[in-house]
Amino acid sequence: MPKLIVEGIGEFEVAAGKRLVNALKEEVASDQLHACGGQARCTTCRVQFIEGEPKQMTVAEKGVLEARGLTGVRLSCQIACDHDMTIRIISRLEGSGRKDCGGPCAADIEPKPVAWVS
Repeated sequence: MPKLIVEGIGEFEVAAGKRLVNALKEEVASDQLHACGGQARCTTCRVQFIEGEPKQMTVAEKGVLEARGLTGVRLSCQIACDHDMTIRIISRLEGSGRKDCGGPCAADIEPKPVAWVS
């Protein structure tokens, strides 16, 4: 099982292949935002990697990050926990003014079809 370390929160074991956004909600019990329900549209699920950043990203993630001019962050809804990683949560419910973290995210990475780029 991959190890997920979340800065300032703790260390957690996560089922291999689980979406990072779901691990942050279910195992970590964090208030990580995911306003679009894990569809790679809103960028509220941003995280910063301290160690173990995946080498690839989905085409959807790359497109939305480029469109918004974001660098140095990744979208937790587009990342599978398939290796050990250490992250910092960037977007949290606390102080956001939103009523909740966001709707449920499917178990598999969306939107389909998932295509990867390096």
